Amino acid sequence: MTKVEGLQPHPVRDQFPGIEYCINSPPSWYEATILGFQHYLVMLGTTVLIPTILVPQMGGGNEEKVRVVQTLLFVAGIKTLLQTYFGTRLPVVIGGSYAFIIPTLSIILSGRYADEIDPHQRFLKTMRSIQGALIIASIFQLVIGFFGIWRIVVRYLSPLSAVPLVTLAGLGLYSHGFPAVAKCIEIGLPQLILLILFSQYLSHALGGKRVLLDRFSVLITVAIVWIYAVILTGSGVYKHRRPQTQFHCRTDRAGLIHSAPWVKVPYPFQWGSPSFHAGDCFALMAASFVALVESTGTYIAVSRYAGATPLPPSILSRGVGWQGFGLLLDGMFGTANGSAASVENAGLLGLTRVGSRRVVEISAVFMIFFACLGKFGAVVASIPMPIAAALYCVLFAYVASAGLGLLQYCNLNSFRTKFILGTSIFLGLSVAQYFNEFSSVAGYSPVHTHSRPFNDIVTVIFSSPVVVAATLAYFFDCTLHHGDSEVRKDSGRHWWEKFRSYRTDMRSEEFYCLPYNLNKYFPSE
Repeated sequence: MTKVEGLQPHPVRDQFPGIEYCINSPPSWYEATILGFQHYLVMLGTTVLIPTILVPQMGGGNEEKVRVVQTLLFVAGIKTLLQTYFGTRLPVVIGGSYAFIIPTLSIILSGRYADEIDPHQRFLKTMRSIQGALIIASIFQLVIGFFGIWRIVVRYLSPLSAVPLVTLAGLGLYSHGFPAVAKCIEIGLPQLILLILFSQYLSHALGGKRVLLDRFSVLITVAIVWIYAVILTGSGVYKHRRPQTQFHCRTDRAGLIHSAPWVKVPYPFQWGSPSFHAGDCFALMAASFVALVESTGTYIAVSRYAGATPLPPSILSRGVGWQGFGLLLDGMFGTANGSAASVENAGLLGLTRVGSRRVVEISAVFMIFFACLGKFGAVVASIPMPIAAALYCVLFAYVASAGLGLLQYCNLNSFRTKFILGTSIFLGLSVAQYFNEFSSVAGYSPVHTHSRPFNDIVTVIFSSPVVVAATLAYFFDCTLHHGDSEVRKDSGRHWWEKFRSYRTDMRSEEFYCLPYNLNKYFPSE
């Protein structure tokens, strides 16, 4: 019986048809510079938010907060350049990670320096403890990556088990989306609406101006809403509002501009010699494991939005090794936080449809430049957090949809596939929600033993939706009916093997933009 043309399924494609510039086809220098600044703007939210959470708890004020933000930004630029030149060589930004917040807060609240009267001295001693733990934790990623251990693990990763890994790398950050927008709804909601309007609707309506709105919608809308927020602040709208509302809505409440020096170059061990405590090191090792799993999902999403060939296990392992070196730099410079691949910047690749490596390298230069010129960087970093959270609502969603796109390689009519997908994603969200909700209500982890490091290790692992979901999907995919020959096709393994063989035929370790019509090269069996 002849197939009806209109009812044929969409063909499998690894490269999205709308990508304007892939990994090795850079735009012009002036356009790449603007796009690089846009990437810098997007990563600022996390860079400012993490020190805002940690520094006051450590005993630091605005001055210490500014220096930590500068250091985090400076080191992020170096790590991004290292990753793009020597690591995975993907257009990926390496920035701060939420995975390290739980064990870092545990170090801060341990009471070790509670008897220190001077807040600045307490800040310095706490920072040195965090530095020592980060330095030791970096050894874990260095060994896992450069010794090829992660390559062995990733070798058995299929498109099916990668779906929860990539999807929850974006979806698992939902608490940083609209809940943060709602903290100042009069600023956050207009930003969200304008971003969708400019990037999705106006870009199609204006025809010739489509490229401008597609690629620079973040820059344009942030500028509009930021000016609107400055007007609201200057007109005295928030003068008699609650302190918490003023903190989230006002453009002059971040405390960065006044406290920032004009020129300041961060340097290793600027806070003093690090101190080492075994329990802290093990807790941050667990956080570094969570960060490398989450980063693996982000790397896969970036490779898709960059139009690159699927990532071989050896490249992923090398990227993890250089990520460990970046963690070592975090400990040496004193960022008070570890690092991971930036999910928001991965989403920006999808929004702009520009996956060029050159753009991200330019954004790294902006990070280093503005980290050294404190006042200029502080002006940009004083953007209210609800504006950044509105961007996350779209950018995190792009990463989640990149994970769902891997389903095209899988047999969705298989009950095995449905079990693995449904169970892993549901439990990933549910288990993490239980740990986070219990901790916020009770004030301590569900695992509440006399060993604080053990509590931190269990909490940081099970509070990550990505780690829980990816571990379950990986285990089920490797054990359920694994001997059946049809299972390989159900999981999509045969597609990735063909893509990798195409890359091997290129006889190079460089990434290439895949052909648009893959079925021409890999006809379905």
